[in-house]
Amino acid sequence: MNTSELQRIKQRYNIVGNCDRLNRALDIALQVAPTDLSVLIVGESGVGKEIIPRVIHDNSPRRREKYFAINCGSIPEGTIDSELFGHEKGSFTGAVGESEGYFGTANKGTIFLDEVGELPLATQARLLRVLETGEYIRVGGQKIMKTDVRIVAATNVNMRKAISEGRFREDLFYRLNTIPIQMPPLRDRGEDIVLLFRLFAMQMAEKYHLPKITLNDEAKQLLLQYKWPGNVRQLKNITEQMSVLSEKREIDARELLHFIPKDTESTQLAIIGKPGEHSYETEREILYKILYELRGNVSDLKRDMNVLKKQLDEARALSGAQGFATPQETAIVRRADESPYAILNPAGRQPQAAAYDAFAEEIREPESLNLNDLGRQMVEKALERNGGNRKKAAQELGISDRTLYRRIKQYGLE
Repeated sequence: MNTSELQRIKQRYNIVGNCDRLNRALDIALQVAPTDLSVLIVGESGVGKEIIPRVIHDNSPRRREKYFAINCGSIPEGTIDSELFGHEKGSFTGAVGESEGYFGTANKGTIFLDEVGELPLATQARLLRVLETGEYIRVGGQKIMKTDVRIVAATNVNMRKAISEGRFREDLFYRLNTIPIQMPPLRDRGEDIVLLFRLFAMQMAEKYHLPKITLNDEAKQLLLQYKWPGNVRQLKNITEQMSVLSEKREIDARELLHFIPKDTESTQLAIIGKPGEHSYETEREILYKILYELRGNVSDLKRDMNVLKKQLDEARALSGAQGFATPQETAIVRRADESPYAILNPAGRQPQAAAYDAFAEEIREPESLNLNDLGRQMVEKALERNGGNRKKAAQELGISDRTLYRRIKQYGLE
């Protein structure tokens, strides 16, 4: 296709960009348009796949006939057969009359099946029959209907994977994929990204009478390196946001980052390199960065643990200075005569079996041991400082209300 013809198509359909892969897709669309071959357009969501079937229809012998664009993913599974192939009166609840369906209405025209990978398997079998014979049967009917429809389909699904998983019929795939057209993602279109930004900025300025936004060099570089998971649709959305919300009219990189999504998946910058080249150096840099960040996190955790340990040691020392027993390992040792002795092991070691023929049991309530160090005077002072409030005095002493009451009764402080 010559350059003048290509520019004519781009102007007619408002297509912006000079990417080789985009030009190739348009070239294939124009070459296949005069035929009735089925076309399958493959590309990520938001790349503009819907333009290609329009180009094919408008440049085909069917251009004066009807054109229908159908989103297969938006029609419920229970009604999609009726929508596509029609139904007879009374075939299901709500079928008050006959319906021709899209294949009946679009006879001699073109049907664009967007998201064809979302079709149920039963509907795929019906569609395969239409592609092979031009025949179909309405829902609830028995009469074989004939139609002459050109089918152009599009999908963002990995069809090979869908076939291997049993979600898409392999025979239907080959019928649809007679002429494949691959639409490039926005991140692979280079300078087209900046051109599209200018177009969307100009459209917003004209539509809402706003000063047009522009990009400085740093912002342009960031725009070119960004991954664009939402492709052209996402670029248009961000441009519209900046046109309305940004106070600046010349957007720099810092301002642009306020409008780019901040989740890790979508903000990862695209790696620019030669086609088919695998950059192990870049992967190593990413791994080194992750390991460095993990090492920093571990260091921070160790520092926090040391601070916490120091605070606990200070708290224990303070409690000991006020007459409280610090948490230590305590055991009850029973000799052969079964008389119990409470002993304190300051070093935190178990009593030696050679000294006693005994066994150790852990004491789970250290309160009673703390009370051994509490005298009448400490209980009196605690009550005095808290105005006789037993609950507050017990909290100060680090014991329960019930234990304090027993001590008060024991010391005759009632």
